Amino acid sequence: MDFNHYFKRQIELWGEERQKSLQNKSIAIIGAGGLGSSLALALGSSGIGRVDMVDFDKVSLHNIHRQIAFNLDDENKYKADVVSRVIKSKSPFVKSDAFIMGFDEFSIKSSIKYDLIVDATDNLPSRELINSYSKSNSIPWIYGSVEEFNGQICFFDKSSFDVFNISNHTPKGISAPMVMLIASTQANMAIRYLVGLEVDRDKLYYIFYNQNGELINQKFGMPIK
Repeated sequence: MDFNHYFKRQIELWGEERQKSLQNKSIAIIGAGGLGSSLALALGSSGIGRVDMVDFDKVSLHNIHRQIAFNLDDENKYKADVVSRVIKSKSPFVKSDAFIMGFDEFSIKSSIKYDLIVDATDNLPSRELINSYSKSNSIPWIYGSVEEFNGQICFFDKSSFDVFNISNHTPKGISAPMVMLIASTQANMAIRYLVGLEVDRDKLYYIFYNQNGELINQKFGMPIK
């Protein structure tokens, strides 16, 4: 398959040299559910050389309507396995491995030096682990969360997630399109960073629909340690 033809539209956007540079990049997406499957579809066929999936969970029936990488035949299969296969089915230019484990185990077993970690988990303690791992290994990471009709995103570079109040908060209901919106924003940050374009870092974006159905985007500077 011709590389330049496959990535024609992206090469028109940022040039062949930047596109080819993505082949030397590797990322890990932590979580293969709503955010994770949307991120995988957005980034898996972008030209990034390695896109690994980390998740210990299996597909449940109630996941399928809002986690876009899955269909009815995937029920009870491991999410990371399914998403990794989807990534490879869309592009011959990507490597993808599925790690059927939690991030705590993955952080010990993985020997790959990733260029970026993308958070697609659904709990604060896991993000605290991602933050500690990223800081210890000098790897930036992109936080994303969704609940009801709102979401949060932050490209963590010099700031730290430990300013958040860490608790075992369980998300309420979730709007499937809101999941895609947050994942799409994370994916845009990731791809801009990996091709060497500017990215606004260490800012918390809070995106939500108010009671009148208006889309609001607020931005807050994160403390730099």
